[in-house]
Amino acid sequence: MLDLPHGYDPLYSVSGLAVGILVGLTGVGGGSLMTPLLILAFGFHPATAVGTDLLYAAVTKSGGTVMHGMRHNIDWRITGRLAAGSVPATIVTMATLYALDVTGKIAGSLISLALGVALLLTALIILFRRHLLHWVENRPSMRGERNAVGNTILLGAILGFLVSISSVGAGAIGVTFLLLLYPTLPTARIVGTDIAHAVPLALVAGLGHWMLGSVDWLLLGSLLLGSLPGIAIGSAMAVRIPDHVLRPVLAIALAAVGMKLLLM
Repeated sequence: MLDLPHGYDPLYSVSGLAVGILVGLTGVGGGSLMTPLLILAFGFHPATAVGTDLLYAAVTKSGGTVMHGMRHNIDWRITGRLAAGSVPATIVTMATLYALDVTGKIAGSLISLALGVALLLTALIILFRRHLLHWVENRPSMRGERNAVGNTILLGAILGFLVSISSVGAGAIGVTFLLLLYPTLPTARIVGTDIAHAVPLALVAGLGHWMLGSVDWLLLGSLLLGSLPGIAIGSAMAVRIPDHVLRPVLAIALAAVGMKLLLM
């Protein structure tokens, strides 16, 4: 079991509020922002930061799934394909962390490494997603849904590994590759499908971390207290801040944090 010495700190809720606002503004998953903050600013063990953030994501994205479901913006077939890859990958990843001893230095270093790589990949996708999609649009042979089922399951497996070990990947990375695999599907439906898949993925991975003792329940409640209103505030502010200004700044910040984690 991990030693969890941290008591309640109002800064946890303030951080949850700030991250919630950024999530509402940009749509970038909270794991990209919250997990490195917990590690670098508050000194939590990487496993505790990841495990707590996964259950945090399961709660916050459940609300998003309900909203997208009411608007019929979820393709449950694709969600099932993603889960067919992500759930087994999550189980294997959690078993690996158990074998390495999630409380140990090796597991902590592995989580920090995976988080750093995932943040750098997220930053690149934020910066170059439009160019990547445009490149695919100009190649008709790459836009068909041939082999989409197998590739979607493979994508799910990759996300299962990344999310379980870093809590990052089910947002910008998942949406971008779903857009490449299903170019005829409306973007809103892609986003809704990705959010719907993130709920069982985050829940299974989060429960796995809980079983390993790497979830801080007091921290989880503190983050939710700030982030839930923060997401609502950020969503309302999104129309007032130019996307072309905010996203490059966010991408550079994520890249810088990713590099810091890789150099730890």
